[in-house]
Amino acid sequence: MAHFAQLDENNIVIQVIVIADEDTADEDGNEVEAIGIEFCQNLFGGTWTQTSYNDNIRRRFAGIGWAYDPDRDAFLTSSPFPSWSLDDNHDWQPPTPRPDGDNWFWDEENTTWVEIPQDE
Repeated sequence: MAHFAQLDENNIVIQVIVIADEDTADEDGNEVEAIGIEFCQNLFGGTWTQTSYNDNIRRRFAGIGWAYDPDRDAFLTSSPFPSWSLDDNHDWQPPTPRPDGDNWFWDEENTTWVEIPQDE
């Protein structure tokens, strides 16, 4: 099975569908993304790109509301906070590294990590 994501005019994923492998195959039976895209366009219209359930292409499996960045050729999750930026692996990172331990939360207003008080 092959998975394809439909994108709106801002490259935001609006749906993800599954199509049969034979609907992406060339005359030799090889999967070709362009054939799958054409199949999706003929069914639904719009703009489509392939996504991989196993994260083999475009960094991660597309999710509704996520962005497709054609320059990075990757699907990007929504930024958790405006101050965070993407790293080379297309993951969102805070302006300062998270301290060790699980008892921290991000305070966007002050752009800092705040320790969660622990009951003694």
